[in-house]
Amino acid sequence: MDRVSAFDEPLKKLLGGATAKVMAEHLDLHTVGDLLHHYPRRYEERGRLTALTELPLDEHVTVVAQVADARVMMFNNGRGKRLEVTLTDGSGRLQLVFFGHGVHKPHKELLPGRRAMFAGKVSVFNRKMQLAHPTYQLLDANDEDEATEAADAFAGQLLPIYPACKQLDSWRIAKAVDTVLPSAQEAVDPLPPALREGRGFVPLPEALLRIHRPHTKADVASARDRLRWDEAFVLQVALARRRYADTQLPAVARRPVPDGVLDAFDATLPFTLTEGQQKVTEEIFGALATEHPMHRLLQGEVGSGKTLVALRAMLRVVDAGGQAAMLAPTEVLAQQHHRSVTEMMGSLAEGGMLGGSDLGTKVVLLTGSMGTAARRQALLDLVTGEAGIVIGTHALIEDKVQFHDLGLVVVDEQHRFGVEQRDALRSKGKQPPHLLVMTATPIPRTVAMTVFGDLETSVLDQLPAGRSPIASHVVPAKDKPHFLSRAWERVREEVENGHQAYVVCPRIGDDAEEAGAKKGKAGKKAVSGEDAEKRPPLAVLDIAEQLAKGPLAGLRVEVLHGRMPPDDKDDVMRRFAAGQADVLVATTVIEVGVNVPNATAMVIMDADRFGVSQLHQLRGRVGRGSAPGLCLLVSEAHEASPARARLSAVAATLDGFELSRIDLEQRREGDVLGQAQSGVRSSLRVLSVIDDEEVIAAAREEAVRVVADDPGLERLPELRTALDALLDKDREEYLDKG
Repeated sequence: MDRVSAFDEPLKKLLGGATAKVMAEHLDLHTVGDLLHHYPRRYEERGRLTALTELPLDEHVTVVAQVADARVMMFNNGRGKRLEVTLTDGSGRLQLVFFGHGVHKPHKELLPGRRAMFAGKVSVFNRKMQLAHPTYQLLDANDEDEATEAADAFAGQLLPIYPACKQLDSWRIAKAVDTVLPSAQEAVDPLPPALREGRGFVPLPEALLRIHRPHTKADVASARDRLRWDEAFVLQVALARRRYADTQLPAVARRPVPDGVLDAFDATLPFTLTEGQQKVTEEIFGALATEHPMHRLLQGEVGSGKTLVALRAMLRVVDAGGQAAMLAPTEVLAQQHHRSVTEMMGSLAEGGMLGGSDLGTKVVLLTGSMGTAARRQALLDLVTGEAGIVIGTHALIEDKVQFHDLGLVVVDEQHRFGVEQRDALRSKGKQPPHLLVMTATPIPRTVAMTVFGDLETSVLDQLPAGRSPIASHVVPAKDKPHFLSRAWERVREEVENGHQAYVVCPRIGDDAEEAGAKKGKAGKKAVSGEDAEKRPPLAVLDIAEQLAKGPLAGLRVEVLHGRMPPDDKDDVMRRFAAGQADVLVATTVIEVGVNVPNATAMVIMDADRFGVSQLHQLRGRVGRGSAPGLCLLVSEAHEASPARARLSAVAATLDGFELSRIDLEQRREGDVLGQAQSGVRSSLRVLSVIDDEEVIAAAREEAVRVVADDPGLERLPELRTALDALLDKDREEYLDKG
C-alpha cells in the first residue's frame, strides 16, 4: 500500500500550514492526491514575441527587449517604493513597474543594457503602455541563436490557469502543484493494462504531468482524454458492480396469472395502449418474472401514461399473490394518485367490499395526517394482505407499517425522493421487492447512465391519442405591459368557453419575512415592472387578491399552496377538479400529478425564476383533455438576458428531452446530479455528463465486461484502490442502498 501513501500525504506536510488551511477551507483540497487532481481550467499562452509598437491592450504578451534605463521612485513620504524600467527593442519603448517587496530582485538584475524576455498583461497608465510585475527571464547568452531559442521556448510555454479563490490565486496554486508534482510518478493506474493499451492512452503519471505542465496543446488534449476516461470508467465500474450485486439478490418472481385482476382491468379500458406503453410494459413484466429484483427507471413525458403502466405492473404483482406500494412525495399527490387509481379501477378497487368485484383488491391510502381509526384500518389491511395496493407518502416507511408480502415498490418523481427512503421501503419485503422509479423529468441518456446508472431505463416517448398540443408564449411584462393585459383577457376567454385556468407564482406571501415585501404590493409591479431583480418574487396571496379585484373580477378565483392544512388543500383541489372554481392561483404544488382535463390555460408569473424542467413540468398540467392548452410565461427579464433566452427555449419546443439538455447546458451538471446522488459531482473534474456521451457509453460497456469477468476485481487491485478513493463513505452508502 506504500504506493498510494504519497497521494494520501496531507498537504500541510509539503506546503506548510497556512497554504494548506486555505486549500482545505476554500478549495476542498486536503491531500497531495486532491491537489494533483485539481486540474487547470484553461491555459494562457505567453503569446508569440510581440514588437513593442504592436502591443494589444489587456492581453498577455511576451516581448524580448533591452533595458534602456531603470530607476527607483519613492512615494507616500518615502514609505512606498516603485521600480520603473524602460525597455526598447528598436521599434518602440515600454515601461515596466514593480512595487513594494517585488522591487528588490529586478532592481539588481535589470540593469541598463541587459537583454531579457518579459511576459505580462498590457495595461495603460498615464497614457503610457506598461506591464505591472511581469515575469522575466534574462537572455544574456553569448550566442545569438541560443538566445533566440530560449526566447521561443519561453514564449511558447502554456501557463496553467487553476480554479482559484480570493485567498489563493492561480499562480500560487501552480507553485504548490510544482511542489507535489514529483508524487505523480506514484499514481496508481486504475485502467486495466489491456484497456489502456487498446485505446492508446498515456500512462496516468504521464497524463498528470501533461495536464499540469503541458509543452503543447496536444499534451493537454492527450491528458484530458485519458483523465476523462478514468472518471467515466471508475464511476461506471462502481455502478456495474451495483447492478451485478442486484442480480445476485433473491426476489420472488411475479409471473402472469390468466383471468386475474389485470385481465379484468384491461377489459374495462376504453382505449388501446400506445405502442410505447406496450413496449415498456413488456420490459417491466419481463423483469417482474425474474428471480432477482427489478430496478427500473420509467421516464415519461407529463401525460405519457406512466401511471397506467405502473398500475398494470401493480396489478400483475397482486395477481401473483403480492402487494404493491406506491410512494408519492407529498400528501396532495398521494391523495391524487389514490383518487386516479381507484377511478381507473372502478369496482375492481373494492375487492372484498359490498358491491366490489369478486376479482378485485382493496386500494388503501396511508398518509401522516390521517385520523387514528382510518390509519389503524389501513395498517390492518396491509398486514393481513387484504389490501393489494397501498398509496402513500413516506408515512409508509415508518416502523409500524408491516406488509403481508410486499412485491413491488413504485416511487413517483425520483428527484424529490431520497435514496434512503426508497430503501427503507424496500426493506419491508420478506425478500427485496421489485422497484419501479417513475419520473416526468426527461433525463438525457448520459445523465441516466451516470446518475441512475444502477437502474435499467424504460422511456415512454409518445403521448396518448387525444392529448392536445400546448401553445407556449413569452409575455414580456416590462417591455410590453399591454401583453400582460391581453394575457388576462385570454384567461377570461378560456373561462367563458367553459374551461379553467392556473396562475402560478414563485412565492406564497404569508410569512413574517414577507411582511415588508407585501407593503410594496409586488403585484402592481407585475404590471408596471420596476426593477424585477430587486423586488421579491410575486406571491400567490397578493396576485390572487389583485386578480379577483382587477382583471379577473367576477370569476371564481381560488388559492392553493403548500402551507395550507392538508384538508383545505384537498378541498380546493376537489372543487377545482369538479369545475367549481375557474382560476386556481397556486405555487408549484401543482407541478406534479395534478390532473384536471378541463384546465386549458396557465399563466406563470415571474417565469424566469423557475428552472427549464420545472416550467416544462408545470406546463404539462394544461391541455390534458381534448381542448388545446395555452401556457403564458410572464417575465420582466430583459430581452437580451439569459433568463429570457431560457424562456424562449421553453416556448419553442415541447420536447422534454431537448429542454432537459438546454437546462443542463445552462446549469451545468452540478445540481442535475443533485444532492440525492451525493458525491458524484465532486468526483467529476474533466468528464462532462452533457458533452461526453460517447465516452460514458463506451466506459459503461467496458465496465460491464470487466465486472462480469471479475466481480470482486480480485485481479485488478489498482482499480479497486481507485474505487475506494471515489466511493467516499457517503457515496459508498448511496451505492449500497441504491
